[in-house]
Amino acid sequence: MIKIDALQAHMSGLAAATAATAAKSGGGSKAQVQGLYVLSGDEPLLLMEAMDQLRATVKKIGYTEREILMHERYFDWSQLLSVGQTMSLFGDKRWLELRIPSGKPGRDGAEALKQFAAQIVAQQTNPELPETVVCIVLPRIDAKTKTSSWFSALDAAGMVVQVDSLERSYLPHWIAARLKKQGQAVEAGPAGQRALEFMVDQVEGNLIAAHQEIQKLGLLYPEGQLSEAEIRAAILKVARYDIFELTAAMLAGDLARLNRMLDGLKGEGEPLPLILWSVTEELRLLAKLKVATDKGESVQQLLKTYRIWGTREKLYPAALRRIGAKALRRAIQVAAGLDRQAKGLAAAELPADPWDGLRLVGHLLR
Repeated sequence: MIKIDALQAHMSGLAAATAATAAKSGGGSKAQVQGLYVLSGDEPLLLMEAMDQLRATVKKIGYTEREILMHERYFDWSQLLSVGQTMSLFGDKRWLELRIPSGKPGRDGAEALKQFAAQIVAQQTNPELPETVVCIVLPRIDAKTKTSSWFSALDAAGMVVQVDSLERSYLPHWIAARLKKQGQAVEAGPAGQRALEFMVDQVEGNLIAAHQEIQKLGLLYPEGQLSEAEIRAAILKVARYDIFELTAAMLAGDLARLNRMLDGLKGEGEPLPLILWSVTEELRLLAKLKVATDKGESVQQLLKTYRIWGTREKLYPAALRRIGAKALRRAIQVAAGLDRQAKGLAAAELPADPWDGLRLVGHLLR
């Protein structure tokens, strides 16, 4: 499995080889186009853009006919297995998309995908370009699925790409790059940074809406520099938050972001008991690690033992250094009281609204 950067390099190589071959002989390129691509990710905009760019790249090589298959109940897997045996309707090379929204092909699908992967491997001995390029689109897959036989077969037969979501810290750069593509930029200096941070606060967790808001700036204002006032006047609040990011904000001690998330989750009607459960589990884990590190155990080894990866792998060491044992015990007590409160029971010395109690937990972990 490769990252999106490797796919970008692959597509650049295909485009360069195509241009060089066309200039030399006027024909198509025999660059190392794959017969199978698999794209996996949980950010719809990034996944769609990666697939569109890949399709546009192979279209220049001659894959002009497009077919889309959607995996649904009673899906006929023979449609995929017959790809190599059926001729294109117009005699052109084909691009075929198979979308599996659930990421679970089922027993029959797993067998069909393994057979299809075997077909792709057999075709790789042929020096000619494949008649059909197949792109399978999956949601972000878990560790168990990555070790499944059908996914391992696809990984061995083609190019499997993991399209990662963007971390919040990268969003200002992403927004600035999108603005640059449409000939716009924020002001230099602190005003421009404030404008970018404002946009991040407004669109965090909702890249499709963020993309639309950036496009709106292109329609409202001419090319060139955008002032902070212009951006604040135009950008709507379209941010979406999830519980995972809420607990990450708590670990980071970012009270401003935490308050925005609580307002957003409350406004969206997110179940309070689910949020309290997630916060309490995070606090209990943090307490276990705090006790262990105070005894001299290695933080990095503890992260491996408790399977803490990704963003949290960066947040936990700082949180363990910052948060005292007394404050952590108090946060756990508050969370337990909030749980009773959410169930209609009395909880002394806590705010009347449990949502405000969650802000108190964040304050204790700052």
